[in-house]
Amino acid sequence: MLSIVFMGTPAFSVPILRMLHEEGYNVLAVVTQPDRPVGRKKVLTPPPVKEEAVRLGLPVIQPEKLRDSVELEQILALQPDLVVTAAFGQILPKVLLDAPRLGCINVHASLLPAYRGGAPIHQAIIDGQQEAGVTIMYMAQKLDAGDIISQQAISIEETDHTGSLFDKLSIVGRDLLKQTLPAIEAGTNNRTVQDETLVTYAHNISREQERIDWQQNARTIYNQVRGLHPWPVAYTTLEESNVKIWWAQIGSTKHTATPGEVVHIAKDYFEIATGEGGALAVYDLQPAGKKRLSAEEYLRGTGAKLQIGDRFE
Repeated sequence: MLSIVFMGTPAFSVPILRMLHEEGYNVLAVVTQPDRPVGRKKVLTPPPVKEEAVRLGLPVIQPEKLRDSVELEQILALQPDLVVTAAFGQILPKVLLDAPRLGCINVHASLLPAYRGGAPIHQAIIDGQQEAGVTIMYMAQKLDAGDIISQQAISIEETDHTGSLFDKLSIVGRDLLKQTLPAIEAGTNNRTVQDETLVTYAHNISREQERIDWQQNARTIYNQVRGLHPWPVAYTTLEESNVKIWWAQIGSTKHTATPGEVVHIAKDYFEIATGEGGALAVYDLQPAGKKRLSAEEYLRGTGAKLQIGDRFE
């Protein structure tokens, strides 16, 4: 069986690691990001991949920065046949890319050459794409630019959000890698150079991308909300205080109001005017300094004074 060093960090990577272990591959070590403080109380929390590696009894290496590190020397000393990465979160130095007998491959959550970068799932939904997928590729020094080995596409459903699509693509990635590894081991796999004229990027989400612009149409804002759910979450402001919009739908209220104005209030949702005469129906939100609330809870409590014509900015 192949000897493999696996490198990954978030929940997306966990089913892939579990598959490698269950299929009997010799996982020499699991490389993941360091434990980080999480939540308001800043509790030091291991990444999901570390938790899974510990459960499986696999050695864990957690470099703060891989390049020129002691941890890099540890990995090189293992002399794996193959390095498999899946949302690891750091760039691999050339010395590591060149070391394994069968190279370094990456499980990337897009249909390359579209959406190179760290947030391909977020960006595909924000952009209103109808299709997403996974690419197994050889790693190169340039970001997500290596040769394609295999790909699998799936549809993005109308109700999908980043969380649900992460879960779906994690399973797609697991199964595609399982199918692809025997050919890599045998040296019979496909190897297709990416078409540079078709390259698009999905860089990590910026704070600016999280803010809702009510001048945009309802469809665009809905895609933004679901593309940022359940993290990092879209936001707006009301009376100069931030309000996170956790979930919403395209509204149905007809109006001539200014974008950002409240145009309808019901028992369990309220609608905000958008550009092009549309509206966004808000169902789940979080005022600054408060816990996450359903719109019904909000309208009975903190938002009880909300009126038609109040303006979100």
